[in-house]
Amino acid sequence: MALVTVSRVLEMPVVRTAAPEVMAGRAGLDREVRWVHSAELAEIGALLRGGDLLLSTGIALPEDASELVAYADSLAHSDAAGLFIELGRRWFELPPALIDRCDDLGLPLITLGHEVRFAAVAQAVGERIVDEQLADLREAQRVHDTFTELSISEAGPAEILQAAQRLCGAAVVLEDDQFRVLDYRPGPDDIDAFLRDWSTRSRRISLEGRSAWDATNHWLVTRVGRRDRGWGRLIVQSDQRPSPGLVATAERAAAALAMHRLHDRQRDSVVRRTHHELLVALLNDPNDPDLVRRCELAGLPVHKRQFVAASVRAQPRPSDTAGTTRVDEVVAAITHALSARQVPGLVGIIDQDVRVLLSLSRTADADLVADQLAATIVTKIPATITAARPVEDSSLIDHTLREAQQVMDALKPDQLAMTSTRAYRLEDAHLRGLLTLLAGDDRVALYADRELHALEAYDELHGTDLLAVVRALVNNPVSKSEAAASLHLSRPAFYDRLAKAARVVGADLDDPDIRVSLHVALLHRDLPA
Repeated sequence: MALVTVSRVLEMPVVRTAAPEVMAGRAGLDREVRWVHSAELAEIGALLRGGDLLLSTGIALPEDASELVAYADSLAHSDAAGLFIELGRRWFELPPALIDRCDDLGLPLITLGHEVRFAAVAQAVGERIVDEQLADLREAQRVHDTFTELSISEAGPAEILQAAQRLCGAAVVLEDDQFRVLDYRPGPDDIDAFLRDWSTRSRRISLEGRSAWDATNHWLVTRVGRRDRGWGRLIVQSDQRPSPGLVATAERAAAALAMHRLHDRQRDSVVRRTHHELLVALLNDPNDPDLVRRCELAGLPVHKRQFVAASVRAQPRPSDTAGTTRVDEVVAAITHALSARQVPGLVGIIDQDVRVLLSLSRTADADLVADQLAATIVTKIPATITAARPVEDSSLIDHTLREAQQVMDALKPDQLAMTSTRAYRLEDAHLRGLLTLLAGDDRVALYADRELHALEAYDELHGTDLLAVVRALVNNPVSKSEAAASLHLSRPAFYDRLAKAARVVGADLDDPDIRVSLHVALLHRDLPA
């Protein structure tokens, strides 16, 4: 999006004829202007919105320096884009107090040396803003139409990258989760320089949100797939901070790549694709009558039945590389187990785990059936299986589906690494299970932040690792020697850091209540986002 900024307003002919001069707040000239108002009220600040540009002759502004400071503060508080004052009616020179305060606030303060019709300025800026918005809407529609057409035609990564390069006007690169280039399309600049030492540079970029701009490499980086299980990243060359429109285009291209990967691995089976679509729909709205009908047609009985969900995750083999998945083997093992035991169910891949929904008679022992299926599956492939509590109403299917995945996300690493002939349930996750159920509660997140804030702030300020010391302590409650060994520290060094952590926390770390509080906070912090 081409933003209308204060600096761009200064370049407009109607403003240039008024001999504008920047008196203060030059650092804020790149502020976005969303609209223009003219007013002489000293109390106008409270009536403005963020991005409003104010035009004034200053005729009603106060003389007192403290009142002028308060006036500037009110404009900054409303996040105004800037203040234009026409000289000659009230002042021939602006009061120093107003200039100094605007400069302190980074609020652009511009004088107009010649008389100008404020209505003409407002009209010109307003028309420019509307024109940019229309251009953005047209561009957004072009991006939408392009990727919609590619999705309908089941275009592959090469076509998606080509479209992204054309829309962005710059080089684009698709990399895997090991920071290796899978494919690229060059832009107008030298592609060799852009790709040089790629993996080393890419490894240094940590992506917290969906997209981020790396100013060092001039890369717009967008995750392909979910945050916790993304399989790669899309990088667009961007010499300056990307506009919202460029970010939106990159994210739409990344979504198209993720969707292609999902469809590509399921293209060999119409049944698998149907099951996947039904499971996703059941997670979103199990009350849809048409959806219930589709489930029946797909072979899942829904009337006078009970439903229980399971989640299955293959355990990695020693020869597997990082990011390797075995979902096809898991699906085959589950399908074989369901067929052997004549249990109707839906099987689909969601976020690299295989999700299963079983339909059982209301007299069946749901826990026993789930455990029997788990025992059958692990004879085919080493895997971790979780199961939820059964529900007897089809409108609650989403509950059992979510619970099965919540249990999977709550299991400890040693449980995930161990092949069990029975399904894990919520009670097997113990405290982790409870915290997983409460993960979306802001009060729990606030509690965890409060418990750990002092340690995290101290570590960040001093470059220490006191949080790791506390984590080792709560993870090894029986022996401080084992806690020290887990960090490869001597006992004296560990005790010294533990004492320092206690001072930072302001509590006795030998107090069981304090340990439990910190342990709960750490467990919550470790839950999948």
